[in-house]
Amino acid sequence: MAGDRAGRRLGAGDLGGPLGERATLVQFSSAFCQPCRATRRILADVAALVPGVAHVEIDAEGALGLVRDLGVERTPTVLVLDREGRVVRRAAGQPRKADVIAALGEAL
Repeated sequence: MAGDRAGRRLGAGDLGGPLGERATLVQFSSAFCQPCRATRRILADVAALVPGVAHVEIDAEGALGLVRDLGVERTPTVLVLDREGRVVRRAAGQPRKADVIAALGEAL
């Protein structure tokens, strides 16, 4: 998972739901994206495994302003946010569970 622009913060209004107590996994998906389904399962598993971590899935087509703001070019794109909503890691494509857990280390 690659780094992202320093200082960018997202809140509940951007995400359509609350941030996790410790970190948030944000997934941008589209309706017909096969890797998005697998990514959803991976992120949900990690969120269930790590206390205080939330998983939020955003329909990229329904949030075009946010997609443009964040430079999301493909789905799935995953952002790891710290407790303040700062983007600490970013990846495009289906991540491996181990990579997601490692990326969470920067947010916790």
